[in-house]
Amino acid sequence: MPKGMVNRNNPTLFETMSFTQYNFIRLRILPIAIAALILVHKQTFAQQANEKFKWPEGKSFGLSLSFDDARLSQMDGGAALLDEYGIKATFFVVPADVEKRHSGWKDAVKNGHEIGNHTLTHPCSGNYPWSRHKAIEDYTLDQMRTELVESNKKIETLLGVRPILFAYPCGQTYVGRGANTKSYVPLVAGLFFVGRTYRDKIANDPSFCDFAQITGIDMDNTDFEDILPLLENARKNGQWVVLGGHEMGESGFQTTRVAMLRKLMEYALEPANGVWLAPIGTVAKYISETRR
Repeated sequence: MPKGMVNRNNPTLFETMSFTQYNFIRLRILPIAIAALILVHKQTFAQQANEKFKWPEGKSFGLSLSFDDARLSQMDGGAALLDEYGIKATFFVVPADVEKRHSGWKDAVKNGHEIGNHTLTHPCSGNYPWSRHKAIEDYTLDQMRTELVESNKKIETLLGVRPILFAYPCGQTYVGRGANTKSYVPLVAGLFFVGRTYRDKIANDPSFCDFAQITGIDMDNTDFEDILPLLENARKNGQWVVLGGHEMGESGFQTTRVAMLRKLMEYALEPANGVWLAPIGTVAKYISETRR
């Protein structure tokens, strides 16, 4: 049959319809069909969004331990405690404090602990009296860039590793004040693979989290029972918990307590709990590759 001609011996459905029947389908049935298709797509997307992230080796969630500032107690017993359990942590260091226990820090690197950048001078808000002379309110982005780059160079000279991880001092991510306040998160994103904040209240969603602003939850001056609900919730939701501490000892200001840390590590090493315990960079690399 020539192209464009209608086969009258085998008419299509639409050809047999009256105008009224056609309009009924167009105005009533088609919108319902379209709505049904949209609903199916929404349910599919919701199902995908609720699927747990696939952690390695069938684990249920991720956990990373990190410590800031290169405090003396981290080398005077803290690292040895981690080594006792065969656990590797991430240490965000200030170069001048690394020099105070240089041989200890070199051993920590040799033993597989991860080293990150924590700036040269640990600048925070001038509202902290000890930081008034290095207040981030008085910094520019160029000054912060210089500080980060120089700190990386010094750490590499001291320990033979070039950090690709960074922790924001005091968890503060800005420089300047008032109308001139600027985030330096983009700067960190350009210089490092991961940037960790501090004193957050939530764990990281591995399918969504921003590597330049990984949440860090304070574990100083806490008991294991305080942290357990966070871990159980992360296991339920397939999240990544990043804990941050400072001193490592029995008690005291800004101290991750040894008793808490032992219980935490024993919990993490129990296979039934489904914990993948690894340094921040190791976990972030796995997440990045899995996302791709």
